[in-house]
Amino acid sequence: MSSQPSKSAIIVGGSIAGLTTALLLHRQGWSVDVFERSEVELAGRGAGIVTHRDLFDALQAAGIELTADLGVRVEGRRVFDPSGAAVLELAYPQVLTSWDRLYHELRSRLPDECYHMGHTLESVENGADAVVARFAGGSEARADLLIGADGFRSSVRRHFFPDIVPNYAGYVAWRGLVDEGDVTETTRRDIFGHFTFSLPKGEQMLGYPVAGVNNDMRVGRRRYNWVWYRPADEAVELRKLLTDAQANVHELSIPPRLIRGEMIEAMQRSASRSLAPQFQELVHLTVQPFFQPIYDLETRRMAIGRVALLGDAAFVVRPHVGAGVTKAAQDALSLAKSLRNDDGVESALLGFEQERMPVGAKIMRRARQLGAYMQSQVSTQEERQDAERHRTPEAVVQETASLEFLH
Repeated sequence: MSSQPSKSAIIVGGSIAGLTTALLLHRQGWSVDVFERSEVELAGRGAGIVTHRDLFDALQAAGIELTADLGVRVEGRRVFDPSGAAVLELAYPQVLTSWDRLYHELRSRLPDECYHMGHTLESVENGADAVVARFAGGSEARADLLIGADGFRSSVRRHFFPDIVPNYAGYVAWRGLVDEGDVTETTRRDIFGHFTFSLPKGEQMLGYPVAGVNNDMRVGRRRYNWVWYRPADEAVELRKLLTDAQANVHELSIPPRLIRGEMIEAMQRSASRSLAPQFQELVHLTVQPFFQPIYDLETRRMAIGRVALLGDAAFVVRPHVGAGVTKAAQDALSLAKSLRNDDGVESALLGFEQERMPVGAKIMRRARQLGAYMQSQVSTQEERQDAERHRTPEAVVQETASLEFLH
């Protein structure tokens, strides 16, 4: 790495996408500054993360050593029927990790002087020779390149494409984490070695083991991450879910602590009626379940002059492919490779865009196909065909959290 960086980058967003990008460019000799809107260290964002070979490639390029404690390894997948019997099994070795684990691996490798918290982007000046980011409070930064890695609610994307907004998919994902030590011995034997499923009509429950508190990987100290996809009509059911105890309706999502108790209780009653007993136990053991409305979002461009968009700032895809973090990491790797050439920033960004736009679109199409049967309304012939094709237990087990369709 050069001791006198000749190029500089502003990275808006200090989560996994932004950190991966920062480390890759830093290792190539760039001067990088990451600006995160949160005023406190990020922690506990999301829960479980499914890993893929493509993710490992990007992490290794960013300087992350892939050790055995990166995540929990499972050897296969298992579907439970309503009685709790395992009715389908598939050998499918995979490593499941957590947001916290990856975040701390990345954050610990970036020099503290490169990471700036409490910076909310207000505007971007995309000039011919440089780009300027201006933040709330009057501070600004100038660099050769600005990267929008600021996720689902991207301020960078909104600056250039204010008309691109999330499109609600017609269902929500309830989520939770349960400590291994709280789970009964019978359920522990059934689930902790597997990626598991319960498939009520028109819904999907899945779960897998992840590290415990403080990334503890020891047997007995791990946690089980569960996700329950359920249809919710936008006008009535979703609005009720997004309304807090003070009758405030939240836009797009609601903080877990503000979810009304009656909404959680209704979800728990539904679990008792429709889920396999193993998942009923997990739901009722969860101290603070939360939910996420499922959205689609697709940008028109990933390169705008000296500005690049990557990760969820460019494509927000439904979680069924298990590709959110991997997609962001591969975006970052592609961007870094494009910038290695001395063809100029704008030319490099166009090459990056040409490579990654089709990939983002392909992942989005696949995720829509996998989620079609859970939508509250299936309106087109294509959606009906997707729903029929991907609703069988065999299809769910083979295609969920798999990137084989990309290769």
